[in-house]
Amino acid sequence: MSSQDIPEETLPSKQGEAHEGAVAVAGDPFADPGLPPHEHRIQDIDERAAKRSERAVAFMFALSMLATVGFIAAYLAIPVDKNIYVFPIGHISAMNFTLGMTLGVALFLIGAGAVHWARTLMSDVEHIDERHAIEATPEVRAKVIADFHEGAAESAFGRRKLIRNSMFGALSLLPLSGVFLLGGLSKAPGTKLRKTAWAKGKMLINQNTNQPLRPEDIQVGSLTFAMPEGMKEEDHDFQNEIAKAALMLVRLRPENIKDKKELDWSVDGIVAFSKICTHVGCPINLYEQQTHHVLCPCHQSTFDLSDGGRVVFGPAGHALPQLRIKVNDKGYLEAMGDFAEPVGPAFWERG
Repeated sequence: MSSQDIPEETLPSKQGEAHEGAVAVAGDPFADPGLPPHEHRIQDIDERAAKRSERAVAFMFALSMLATVGFIAAYLAIPVDKNIYVFPIGHISAMNFTLGMTLGVALFLIGAGAVHWARTLMSDVEHIDERHAIEATPEVRAKVIADFHEGAAESAFGRRKLIRNSMFGALSLLPLSGVFLLGGLSKAPGTKLRKTAWAKGKMLINQNTNQPLRPEDIQVGSLTFAMPEGMKEEDHDFQNEIAKAALMLVRLRPENIKDKKELDWSVDGIVAFSKICTHVGCPINLYEQQTHHVLCPCHQSTFDLSDGGRVVFGPAGHALPQLRIKVNDKGYLEAMGDFAEPVGPAFWERG
């Protein structure tokens, strides 16, 4: 179909003439149609509707302030180890859930309030500016400044004091969330890195069976992993505590133990050492019964369990800490205290 077959009034060039600002070029079927006529919003012609929008925006900013206050209150009041059940997520940290919800609500309401303000109260008249060179002329700079003042006036920022003041309140309170989060980073660990869950009288529990260990449960040449009595995998802090308290037990022949202290702290050749490598904290789980060496699989640090757990190869900086054990009245193995020195990697360089 040719352009001659199209009714003249439906041609784009003819349609464009109906709009303000249309640029018609003779014979051009793709003429600029221009901007449609501006339609006033209800807020532009009814001050009561404008007041309702103003109150809605201020209400969202006020709720944002309350959410920020709730964030701070949750940070100060909710215990770090408290868990709650949230459907369908399951059991999660009460503090993390509350902080995330309150901060998310505070940010969302500031954004929603700003969007509602722009769509209902700020000017929505569209203007066309022709492209120009990057370097602005004095006339353009003057026009930009004039447009800025005009936009500020049309936004009613100075006249709508309720919106302005509530927005300032929401924006000034929101950074306090970050201040409290940064404040949490300044808390010193205290002696937590120097202590584990082991204590005098705590029985050694087999990690595979969750049963107390007897000396006869450990054979010469075997490797057994243990944890302190009272620890449960479902506990909130289990992973943090087992990362320090994980224990490996090896039974040697007493005559093969070279270190006197190690021999004194053993029971019938059963020695207990920290399972945490002193290099970067990987769990040690490879044992060579002929040499009595244990190997860390991460960087091949090797420790001699017949000679005080000293380093014989690899990047580890110091020997594995040993746990002193004994047999209690019921015939079970139990600890006689905590490790004599902190477990884990590079502790002496850390603190």
